Amino acid sequence: MKDPVYLLDELYQHWSSTKAESIIPLPESGSYRRYFRIISGNRHVMGVYNSDNRENQAFIYLNRHLLGTGNRVPEIYAEDLEKHIYLEQDLGDVTLLEYLSLIRKNEDSEEKIRMIYRRVIDAMPGLQVHATREINYSICYPRSEFDVQSMMWDMNYFKYCLLKPLRIDFFEQDLEDDFLKIVHWLIEADRNSFMFRDFQSRNIMLHQNELYFIDFQGGRKGPLQYDLASLLFEAKTKLSDDIRQELLEHYLSVYSEAFDWFKPDEFLEYYYGFVYLRLMQAMGAYGFRGYIERKPLFLQSLPYAVKTLSWLMQHKPLPLHLTSLPGVFEKLIKLPKIKEYEISHDTFTVTISSFAFKNGIPQDNSGHGGGFVFDCRALDNPGRYEQFKEFTGKDQPVIDFLESKADVMEFFMNTLNIIEQTVKVYLGRGFKSLMVNYGCTGGQHRSVFMAERLSSYLKNKYAIHIVVTHHELDKG
Repeated sequence: MKDPVYLLDELYQHWSSTKAESIIPLPESGSYRRYFRIISGNRHVMGVYNSDNRENQAFIYLNRHLLGTGNRVPEIYAEDLEKHIYLEQDLGDVTLLEYLSLIRKNEDSEEKIRMIYRRVIDAMPGLQVHATREINYSICYPRSEFDVQSMMWDMNYFKYCLLKPLRIDFFEQDLEDDFLKIVHWLIEADRNSFMFRDFQSRNIMLHQNELYFIDFQGGRKGPLQYDLASLLFEAKTKLSDDIRQELLEHYLSVYSEAFDWFKPDEFLEYYYGFVYLRLMQAMGAYGFRGYIERKPLFLQSLPYAVKTLSWLMQHKPLPLHLTSLPGVFEKLIKLPKIKEYEISHDTFTVTISSFAFKNGIPQDNSGHGGGFVFDCRALDNPGRYEQFKEFTGKDQPVIDFLESKADVMEFFMNTLNIIEQTVKVYLGRGFKSLMVNYGCTGGQHRSVFMAERLSSYLKNKYAIHIVVTHHELDKG
């Protein structure tokens, strides 16, 4: 397969009749699509590579349909789906999430948050209702409608990608029965609008003082409630309860004035059910990206999501008799491990990982890069001894074994000297993150021992935030 940069360069030249001066890869996000900023003189264009052509076809169709129904989405300039690429309008780098981060430094931030979210809600009738005119849902991906199967996918995502890696106990049949009860209730809601699906702050851009909407390739026929739940209960935006309520009321007012058929009471009957559903889907995504794809940055959203879940259970409990799910939620809320991911952006954070080399080195998703990878495979492996095979580097028999080895302790001190030198400099220069990875053959003994020992040392000496991830152990 040819390099996407080469393919995009060819497509750009064919479209613009000029050669690109530079093609810059953008940081990876939560999808498998790869984005590149193509620059030639004063012209900036986004290049996209995605090997999933069914998703590409859905995006391009929905893009043109949304544009044709008066919505602000990026213009598609050129495409070559045989090569899995297309060019689209460059809307810059300011997402709604980044805008919130900037304005929260100001005294009038609460009012500015209200104003920008009101603008988003004012645009939602165009996306959710006007866009349904002559739309062909059969092209939507991966399903044409947000139906029973779609809802079950969301909740099983939560079960298998978050509950399982966190080792939260549940009785499978009882939990599945609860899922079915929720689905049979929510499927009664009207589902005749266009559902954006991932209507969250990273997919809302501010460009030339206008709002634009991106990443709607998962859009399909569905309920109005889901997108508003996605917008107002997104973990990282940390909207206050008062602002959420005020914006909900604004949404109800906008739709009541615009559409005679809209009934606020019917909308609210199912609204918080979809909030729960969306929250479970989002937490499943954090678990999948964090535990399975080894992108620990996504786990930093878990504490916010769990706080939202706690608020929901207290103020908006599900109006169903459920056997297992409430207990699962309680275990998740009380789980000490969740607090490990809670990071203040004013705090220097050291992310320490153990891993197995056969599964690849963990990615740094801080956006800053740098850090260290240490190979522990030259050290005696406890896993080769029968008495240690069922233990890990967190267990005392393995700890005693490794501590008795002079070369192990020498190795640790050598890594510590390098790491500590960097920590001191980073603290002095105001840096916010450092990643340290210890790898071994199975990611169970030596690397885990090193990661735990480094964590203990740094916690005892420095007022910094430590996040420890054992990639093989966390798989369960």
